[in-house]
Amino acid sequence: MTASSPTPGRVRHDGPHSTRVPGAVRGSGTGSGRKHDGGDGDRLPPPRPPLGAPTVKEIAHLLLNLPLDVLGFVYVCAWFFCGALLSVTVVGLPVLVLGLVGCRRLGALERARARVLLGVRIDAPTPIPHRAHGGLLPRLWAGLKDPVGWRHALYSFIRLPWGITTFAVTLASLFVAWPVLPWLARGLTHVDRVMVRALLSPSDELERRIAELESGRRVVADTASADLRRIERDLHDGAQARLVALAMDLGLAKEKLLEDPQTAARMVDEAHGEVKLALAELRDLARGIHPAILTDRGLGPALSALAARCTVPVTITDDLTTRPAPAIEAIAYFTASELLQNISKHSHATTATLDLWRTDDRLLLQITDNGHGGATPAPGTGLAGLTERLDSVDGLLLIDSPTGGPTTITAELPWRN
Repeated sequence: MTASSPTPGRVRHDGPHSTRVPGAVRGSGTGSGRKHDGGDGDRLPPPRPPLGAPTVKEIAHLLLNLPLDVLGFVYVCAWFFCGALLSVTVVGLPVLVLGLVGCRRLGALERARARVLLGVRIDAPTPIPHRAHGGLLPRLWAGLKDPVGWRHALYSFIRLPWGITTFAVTLASLFVAWPVLPWLARGLTHVDRVMVRALLSPSDELERRIAELESGRRVVADTASADLRRIERDLHDGAQARLVALAMDLGLAKEKLLEDPQTAARMVDEAHGEVKLALAELRDLARGIHPAILTDRGLGPALSALAARCTVPVTITDDLTTRPAPAIEAIAYFTASELLQNISKHSHATTATLDLWRTDDRLLLQITDNGHGGATPAPGTGLAGLTERLDSVDGLLLIDSPTGGPTTITAELPWRN
């Protein structure tokens, strides 16, 4: 299987056999099937029955406005005044947050009604961001700041006068102005369509971007905290323990220096070996934090040194002519390190390739192996952690690993100078 070349930006991959149809555009002019040379092409479209199914649905929507708008208005007023009165106690904040959740439910009902009766399809808004850390108060505050819930509450609050007007006009027109009712219903429901789109639509791009940045910030903080714990554990269990043993051995050797020089010399030799092991562990630890070769020579030589330590032969292709920002280099390096470790431990591969190149404003790193495949970013796995780390910097991890292999994993990162 040959992996498709990633494109710049946040690319979504639907599978190893997915295809995309470029430039699918509605036809116009002669390509749209309309004739312009006389005949049937000059005929007007057939008239729509005044009381056809679309018109009946619009009338039903207008008649339902009053009961549903009364329900929404009463709910919002009761919730808001109760929450405001209880805000002086600890109960007020949860009441307001739960009320906003209820407003979201009313908004979902209105979107469903507009979809069935008006033919207006509006996607559900983004959910309330879930806070993985913090106590009850930060979670309640996040729910209280929900702009979608407040927009839904505003929709339910301002709809009552409009619902009364549309119900009265529609009901009266059914008896005294039924010939013009189809056109009247169409005009009134156009206002409903505008209100639904304006207040019940998904969050705008700014809100989505804020949610993404908050999620990315949490991932970066969690990753940094985990790295600090790992460094502390490695120092405590590795180099620090060896240095403590070294100090004890040197103290014993000092005591035996005059009494038993041969034993003291042997103990000094053992201490010398411990020093070498401690230095090796410190070098490995420093390489895990930030390798010196990455700082001095760049990403290509650092990946070559990384591939040399892999148990599977790796062929590297480096097409970079300039260096990205140090933070992007570090993320790309540790992404490649994690992927190569997975190949060594789990893939049973015999060969692997690593390609590094730049496309417009994206840095792309692609690793392919001929192993047994089946790699998935399941929760708790290294691939899931890589996906979160790349997403925190507007990156993307593409995995193409069918059962039986081969596996192709592409990491996309933003190019920053």
